[in-house]
Amino acid sequence: MMETDTFTIEQLAGQRLMVGFDGTDLSADLKNLISTYKVGGLILFTRNIESPNQLRDLCADVQAYAADAGQPPLFIAIDQEGGQVARLKAPFTEFPGTPPLKNRADAEDFARITADELTAVGINMNMAPVMDVNDPQIDSIMIKRAFSHDPDVVAEIGTAVIAGLQKRKIMAVAKHFPGIGRTTLDSHVDQPLLEASVNKLEADLAPFSAAINHHAAGIMLSHILYSALDLDLPASLSVKIARDLLRKRMGYDGLVLTDDLDMGAISNHFAIDTAVDCILTADIDLMLVCHKGPAQDLAFARTCRWLARESGHRTRGRQSVKRIMRLKQQYLY
Repeated sequence: MMETDTFTIEQLAGQRLMVGFDGTDLSADLKNLISTYKVGGLILFTRNIESPNQLRDLCADVQAYAADAGQPPLFIAIDQEGGQVARLKAPFTEFPGTPPLKNRADAEDFARITADELTAVGINMNMAPVMDVNDPQIDSIMIKRAFSHDPDVVAEIGTAVIAGLQKRKIMAVAKHFPGIGRTTLDSHVDQPLLEASVNKLEADLAPFSAAINHHAAGIMLSHILYSALDLDLPASLSVKIARDLLRKRMGYDGLVLTDDLDMGAISNHFAIDTAVDCILTADIDLMLVCHKGPAQDLAFARTCRWLARESGHRTRGRQSVKRIMRLKQQYLY
């Protein structure tokens, strides 16, 4: 394992980025992301997938290239929830239904099959399970993806997914903290405002508490603005939610990551430099920028500048990268 004390500012910055890319092989653009931006992870979409053999070759090639470039192994992530959100189609196993998992037995089957299939092609992180709680009184954005409107049911199914994936060396990422089941606007399009009471929000935290107790490798923050928790910033940029609530109050010391910063909830309201400053200040470990474009360049450059600004920033930056490297040591070495 590489020691973070020897990491350059560029390496410290790059490890904080998980990026999407175009194409289905190790292109010049992808090499640049790995060797120049020194990214910590890649996230795959259907645009990157042609067949199991091609996907296996792609994952092997990027890991070999990272090693040749003197970089740590890469997180290679995908959204494979089953049901409506599943990037891997046939011949990979598909889990139909809304939601696709109805009970603990379903969850255990899903985790076993999915972990085996991800491992076979070289993917090491699944952006699942969804730990959001549906609100049955509204047309929830998560109605087809969340396991239930009952927090206890969500916790039971979700923790079975976490346990099943992680005992097979696939990192599980619980999402979307602190819960988006009470919203109707899609944050891919614009920023939802949730004016639910603190008591309702507290109920939605129960599945995430269970995920923490089951040592979920990662927790993804939503792009929702929760007026009862932070009047100014969405969860994915919020010190009050990411650091004060999730880390300090709930005691989570795993990987905290944003949802995609290219989504309208962020890109329509915040300059990328502003978003990056907020993320780094909130001790959020990993920024997702899922599409090729200037946001990836700007996020890397801004993170380098933030780390170089003062020694306190570098100290906090190293602490975050230590969390990243601790997870890589556990799962990838």
